Amino acid sequence: MRADATAAWLFLAIVSAGSHAADEKISRDALFDDDKPLAAQIEQGWKGFAQFEAARTYAPPAHWSKARMVLEVNRQGQFSEGVKWKIGGRFDYDGAYDRANFYPQQVKDDQRRSFALRENYLDVAAGDWDFRLGRQHVVWGEMVGLFFADVVSAKDMRQFLLPEFEVLRIPQWAARAEYFKNDWHAEALWIPLPSFDEMGKPGADFFPTPIPGPGGILIQGEELPARKLANSNYGLRLSTLQNGWDVSGFLYHSLDSAATFYRDPVTGSSPAFVYRPRHDAINQAGGTLAKDLGWSVLKGEAVYTNGRKFNVTNPLQADGLVASRTLDYALGLDFTLPSDVRLNLQLFQRIFANYDPTTLQDKRESGATFLVNGKLAPKLEGQVLLISSLNRNDYLFRPRLIWSLEQNWRLMGGVDVFHGPPTGLFGRYDQRDRAYAEIRYSF
Repeated sequence: MRADATAAWLFLAIVSAGSHAADEKISRDALFDDDKPLAAQIEQGWKGFAQFEAARTYAPPAHWSKARMVLEVNRQGQFSEGVKWKIGGRFDYDGAYDRANFYPQQVKDDQRRSFALRENYLDVAAGDWDFRLGRQHVVWGEMVGLFFADVVSAKDMRQFLLPEFEVLRIPQWAARAEYFKNDWHAEALWIPLPSFDEMGKPGADFFPTPIPGPGGILIQGEELPARKLANSNYGLRLSTLQNGWDVSGFLYHSLDSAATFYRDPVTGSSPAFVYRPRHDAINQAGGTLAKDLGWSVLKGEAVYTNGRKFNVTNPLQADGLVASRTLDYALGLDFTLPSDVRLNLQLFQRIFANYDPTTLQDKRESGATFLVNGKLAPKLEGQVLLISSLNRNDYLFRPRLIWSLEQNWRLMGGVDVFHGPPTGLFGRYDQRDRAYAEIRYSF
């Protein structure tokens, strides 16, 4: 949710007036420990982080692509032992859109500044039942670098997949009921007012331009669904821990958080197409698994999707789309090596049930990820992430250094390198290679 700058600064003024952050961060479980006195549980102050991010796109034409200041604050407490709450918001301002004329005006207006509500909810506990009402994160899956079973989360894709997932996810306005019994956990979810992916405006660095037909491309404004109960999202999830296997399954109906670009021809002296982003209703069934094997941790996720459409190059195809059922799955192994080195390997694949070659994708799109990180010095950590297609030379390469300067301070720097064909997941951003630095203070 966005508001104007006045509302943002008012929110920050209220936060600043009431904040008295503790020196040490505590977990949610510790905050809501029922053995602690009520006053001790509530009197925790504001938590969050302040962060400055700078990025220089060095692929020609070179330009400053980010000079962003971010402040996120939240607070949680409880009215009674069975009723708890959390409030939070985020304000950001990006000076890169004020200093240069590289970006179109609509991109500047979209990404210069924003104010967003983060998690704002009420928790009610009643025996084996927990109820959460309000704006909240619902995370049903979590693999490295990409999203598979995490179907509920909307995402801010204006920086593609580059931000940390905690920053990238957009909360949903939802009512959630959870039931716990022995090793079983059941969950029912209703989202009457869905959030959708933020994809930016045409001309932005990571705008997801659709596959072009012959002639030029015109992009119309995003068409958001009407706010009515018939457009609600809802789902069920069941999970259990049996013999060391953590297994879950879910069913989910939603308006797709990612937009589909519908195509219409434009008559004139030269052929062209106009595209309008819309959000279709889809149905998904999936599951996750995790198992500690001793020598590594195995993780897997799978999602079957019905109702999603894909752009095609065929100029005679009505609306420029073809519907296709898909199966997406990923398997990963996480190793802890000597000297506190972590190694994560993943294989993933998308299978099209009714394949159309004019989508410019293969019937089976396969890929792999490689992540390694470890200590280079007591306060210095190195990390390398590679996400690559196995069908073609299409990849994202992300080496970085993370320096823990002092308690609550973190400095990070690295490069993001994109390579591949112009229709590839990463190759479409081949001219977006950049170097970046971030400094964060957590409180």
